[in-house]
Amino acid sequence: MARPLHADIDLDALRHNYRLARDLAPSSQALAVIKADAYGHGAVACARALEDLAPAFAVASLEEAAVLREAGIAKPIVLLEGIFAHDELERVDAWGLWLVVHSEWQVAALLDYRPRRPIPTWLKVDSGMHRLGFDPARAKALWQRLRAVPERVTALHLMTHFATADALEPGYFQYQLGMIEALAQRLGAPTCLANSPATLAWPQAHGAWNRPGVMLYGSNPLVGENDATRDLRPVMTLRSELIAVREIATGEPVGYGGRWRAPRPSRIGVVAAGYGDGYDRHAADGTPVLVDGQRCSLAGKVSMDMLTVDITDLPGADIGSRVVLWGEDAADGTRLSIDEVARHCDTVSYTLLTGILPRVPRRYRQS
Repeated sequence: MARPLHADIDLDALRHNYRLARDLAPSSQALAVIKADAYGHGAVACARALEDLAPAFAVASLEEAAVLREAGIAKPIVLLEGIFAHDELERVDAWGLWLVVHSEWQVAALLDYRPRRPIPTWLKVDSGMHRLGFDPARAKALWQRLRAVPERVTALHLMTHFATADALEPGYFQYQLGMIEALAQRLGAPTCLANSPATLAWPQAHGAWNRPGVMLYGSNPLVGENDATRDLRPVMTLRSELIAVREIATGEPVGYGGRWRAPRPSRIGVVAAGYGDGYDRHAADGTPVLVDGQRCSLAGKVSMDMLTVDITDLPGADIGSRVVLWGEDAADGTRLSIDEVARHCDTVSYTLLTGILPRVPRRYRQS
């Protein structure tokens, strides 16, 4: 019998979340962001599930685009970080990719290259994230240079990235939005501005294109909730089983370092999952886990291949009981939000989803 840990990937939920992103911005087109192996869900499977819905996909690099093209994905693919070397333009051209340019050398390389057909290009502006992109004062000249070579560049858009669209305090977001909107108006430029949080919460940021990412996978990127985030459905459910049950006396320690000690006579369930699978080693005592659809808590440090939970209040739980580490219990529909688990790990859902390692089998389902 195989080790019981696996990741269920609900492709119907993925399609539901994409439709939500699209419906929130009916005047925009929605890129499906599937970088980092679709946030750990499997880029090829997710692209195939969305291919009839999404007009284009987005990835971080040429290597990620290659995986999709080799799998037969024919839709446009945007390279969000652009090229990393001049010679990559040949494959951008051959594979019909769309290009983001954020550095002077990328613009120079593009202007020196003679493509088979003009390359759709998005000019990235640093409106305040201070990571990638051109200073707004420089963007006008670059825009004009790119517009002047229609045999090389087509479908030119302005793009930026928001640093605080997820926050309750809108001040800095509004500063960034005002800056890029003013520039777009001066240039008469179509835009791609909204990431997942802006797609969910800031309709004024919806441009010609939006870039929903983590929301496609059912995670709420906002500090709070709204009606849209409550409609998200989890795509990944990390499932396992109890493989052992121990009964311990009051005061007995559990796990490495004895961090957790039993406050009463306790039953401890051992789960087949650990940091060697990608479950976060920093998970604190009290991190929620579902056992047979009922909430219980992590008790003790996460080990490489196992973790331990306090099942004292679940007298029916035993070896073979089903475990959900995040996602949805298929038996009764009980959900455990990955965002709640992430808070107990002092991290964000992105790190949990992308951290699930290859030894965890992915099982895809779609009606």
